[in-house]
Amino acid sequence: MKEEFSRTALLLGEDGISCLSSSRVAIFGVGGVGGYVAEALARAGVGALDLIDKDDVSVSNINRQIIALHSTIGQYKVDVAAARIKDINPDAVVNVYRTFYLPETAREFDFSAYDYVVDAIDTVTGKIQLVLQAQAAGTPIISSMGAGNKLDPTRFEVADIYKTSVCPLAKVMRRELKSRGVKKLKVVYSKEPPMTPNVSNRENGKQVPGSISFVPSCVGLIIAGEVIKDLTGIRNEQ
Repeated sequence: MKEEFSRTALLLGEDGISCLSSSRVAIFGVGGVGGYVAEALARAGVGALDLIDKDDVSVSNINRQIIALHSTIGQYKVDVAAARIKDINPDAVVNVYRTFYLPETAREFDFSAYDYVVDAIDTVTGKIQLVLQAQAAGTPIISSMGAGNKLDPTRFEVADIYKTSVCPLAKVMRRELKSRGVKKLKVVYSKEPPMTPNVSNRENGKQVPGSISFVPSCVGLIIAGEVIKDLTGIRNEQ
């Protein structure tokens, strides 16, 4: 076992480390939430990570995204994340896709090749397609609900989509997934009512949500924890 993961092995055991090193996880969306998922999974020793995102790093990402630095502005997010992962674990296999996941691009991905799928994208149509494609392949998936306009990271929790409330995005997902016969979906969401931004900032006619450093990072780490615990089957239920 590599020394880098010796402290993790004290919690998960060598079998847990071996399980993670042989696992392949796809992360759709490598921004505020997804970037922290990728970071945590790499540091836990997940052996193969697929990163899917078409965006490049912008100045406005610096307040909340782990890959966003003045030195990385203009670079593809997946490329920056891949470089970080390889610096953390040179043995990791990292596949990058400079594309947005949408129903139109779904055929580019073979979900049967993944041990787990992380949904950290923003578009409802893409999120629904991710769930349907993962379900069809029998691949576990966890989905991030709305993290924008939130200030209390302690309010986030893990639940089935049909047990959620308050979150506007979760409400839409419940309705759309129910109409498509989806019986369950693990999500991370918050019951904190969204704040109204103090300043108007509109793009393509829509108000841009506010965000802060400590909220999407917490959501990403919660998601990474669920992935690791589900892959290894190790949970502390005390």
